[in-house]
Amino acid sequence: MSLLLGACRRFKYGYMHTRYASTEVAAAATAAAQLSNASGMVGFWQTLSNSTPVAYIQDALIQIHDYSGLPWWSAIVLSTFLFRSVVTLPLTIYQHRITARIEGIALEMPAIVEELKREAAMAKQKFKWSDKQTAVVYRRSIKKQWQKLIIRDNCHPMKTIIVLWGQIPLWICQSVALRNLVYMLPDPTSLKAQIAATELTIGGFGWIPNLTVVDGSYILPVALGLINLAIIEVQTMTRTRPQTRLQNIANNVFRGLSVLMVPIACTVPSALCVYWVASSSFGLAQNLLLLSPEVRRAVGIPKTQTELEQPYDQLWLKIQKRARILEEMSADKSTNK
Repeated sequence: MSLLLGACRRFKYGYMHTRYASTEVAAAATAAAQLSNASGMVGFWQTLSNSTPVAYIQDALIQIHDYSGLPWWSAIVLSTFLFRSVVTLPLTIYQHRITARIEGIALEMPAIVEELKREAAMAKQKFKWSDKQTAVVYRRSIKKQWQKLIIRDNCHPMKTIIVLWGQIPLWICQSVALRNLVYMLPDPTSLKAQIAATELTIGGFGWIPNLTVVDGSYILPVALGLINLAIIEVQTMTRTRPQTRLQNIANNVFRGLSVLMVPIACTVPSALCVYWVASSSFGLAQNLLLLSPEVRRAVGIPKTQTELEQPYDQLWLKIQKRARILEEMSADKSTNK
């Protein structure tokens, strides 16, 4: 029974860690898939385009651009970092704290399980219970003790997806706000909308001087896909426990979504691509930063057994190992030819 309980706990925490590790890609891919189907949901997107949150973000983007004096592409990047620092970074830190607490109470469970097993055996003899009755009471006791620990440390497992509650709405609203600016929505006759759209046509950089057109070079869409893939691989390579079958499936799904983002990004104005790349870059930097034990202590994340002492060294070694494997595979293919 204890082995079964241990396996269930490993499955549960492995699944939650997989969801956490791929939060960035999941949020972006889910929202992008919804945006790509806008033609079939005209009424919904029109309502969203005219919504108050989008209007606030749209005004904030214009204010940041006007007061900073930056070109539009820089203003988009600056606003992205600002919004994510205010909204998603605190939620991510809180999520890490919850995950660490859950891992901590999981370490208390083996002793509790052994005690409950002894109590169940004694109760079986005293009250003449059947094996089935004993198993039911035992499972209920385990669940009750687990719930007590969760309440004690205020770390319900549902809180491990709290980042999605902030990141997906922010991602969608800022994407729609930028789309509104490009297409002079919701009121094309507004002077402010016309000025913003005109400035976007000359507010680009390098190979995309006009942010209202798609990136014909595909540099930004490909960069978006690579950054999202990097987020998944960083989390995979810094995981200390062996991956479960469920984790492998989830990682492959998120890899597929990262690749799917590329053709979607090829069909939207460059202003949106700049935002998506900036947002994913922030997510990658955030994940790398929160690998550091010093940073984790500084923001109040408890130390856990699975925490890496030298995460960046391990990450670099894993990258080198994968590079060698790829080289060997390439060499083998060349030999076979």
